[in-house]
Amino acid sequence: MLTRHAIETGAYRQQFEAMPGLWTPERIDASLDATLRERPPGADEVWVFGYGSLIWNPAIEFAAHRVARLEGWHRSFCLRMLAGRAGCERPGRMLALEPGGETTGIALRLHAERLVDELRLVWIREMVLGSYRPTWAKVRLDDGSDAHAIAFVADPSREQYERDASVATAAPLIAQAAGPIGSNADYLFRLQAALREHGIGDAYVDALAEAVARAQRGAGQRDAMSVPGGR
Repeated sequence: MLTRHAIETGAYRQQFEAMPGLWTPERIDASLDATLRERPPGADEVWVFGYGSLIWNPAIEFAAHRVARLEGWHRSFCLRMLAGRAGCERPGRMLALEPGGETTGIALRLHAERLVDELRLVWIREMVLGSYRPTWAKVRLDDGSDAHAIAFVADPSREQYERDASVATAAPLIAQAAGPIGSNADYLFRLQAALREHGIGDAYVDALAEAVARAQRGAGQRDAMSVPGGR
């Protein structure tokens, strides 16, 4: 599992060094600086909208967290993954946000005095290949109030972007992909469990998890059949 220490020491970034399009630390810092310059008027507090592993493994320090709804975006496993929880021989899919619908996740409010330091860890984690567009968006918190949050949405111009993120296409890839920090399927199952823990439903995630589990059961049965006496 990804840790704060791995991000801080550069061990996380090293996993991607052979990948085309790897962002330099300078480019990551420039992206962070540009996003902070675009901070909306009235955004006295800075929130990060977590819709994937930031929910169950934030790896940053934060002041508060709330269930939050983001309008106009939906979860999509639309980014090709060749490192981390996948490899070149067993590629997988990373989660992102694409236009349309809505997404319920967890908004993390950052400490003002540690804002840049904690955001830098988020940027190293999310922008290692520049696969996302950091976007300011208004989210509705579970107490009925609105907040400005940074959401990492898919960048269709990047080579990692895959247009077809349907369950039929993504599930077989997720079912077999694995890498140094775990399996792609483990990510999906942890996400589903975390959403349920917070009382959040996502039909796409549930359908993917069911399809991946079914594919893995099928693979296990085929492996058993291939062993002498395995029937």
